[in-house]
Amino acid sequence: MKETNILVVDDEKEIADLLEIYLISDGFHVKKAYSAMEGLKMLQEQQIDLVLLDVMMPDMDGITMCRRIRETNNIPIIMVSAKTQELDKIVGLTNGADDYVSKPFNPLELMARVKSQLRRYRELNPSRPQENKEVITLKNLEINKVTHQVICYGESVKLTPIEFDILYLLASNPGRVFSTDEIFERVWHEKFYEANNTVMVHIRRLRGKMKDDTREEKIITTVWGVGYKIEA
Repeated sequence: MKETNILVVDDEKEIADLLEIYLISDGFHVKKAYSAMEGLKMLQEQQIDLVLLDVMMPDMDGITMCRRIRETNNIPIIMVSAKTQELDKIVGLTNGADDYVSKPFNPLELMARVKSQLRRYRELNPSRPQENKEVITLKNLEINKVTHQVICYGESVKLTPIEFDILYLLASNPGRVFSTDEIFERVWHEKFYEANNTVMVHIRRLRGKMKDDTREEKIITTVWGVGYKIEA
């Protein structure tokens, strides 16, 4: 099963650290940002599954950040705020938040809400990746899942099953960055282990077969320090 990444955005380091402890104890991977701008940058560069967002921050408040996220992303957002008035909760929810938890929060209740939002998003969200599509057409690339045929810039490309599965994973999630360990676990269905260059080798061969290295506009893009993606 792939790791679930939770982004905690709170300018109070103690609160962010406390949330991290609770989340890690429940098996989640945690990314922390201490400002809205830092959080927005992380969302652009990394694959995030849910955001825990403070309302009152100095550079940009959580409500504004929530609206910014919703312009491009529909992942679950849970507001965590010292503001306890019902009106504050309504403002948060009407600006795109999925849930609202008041500080001080009950850790068990917060974790239950996190799990509930993730479950709802994965099971009911109709705009999740099109991994059941038989044919994907994207960026001069056509991938047929049934025949395992790949057409790149009008030319047929012969791929191994592993190469095909990597390409299909990236193409069926346009714009999303996959880390090497996540690609390995999704394609090989095994736990990733440290110092494993398997994914990098396969992507290098995949790019070679698609002649990606000779083109100015790459099909598979490297996001340095993060992973790989195919742009929408």
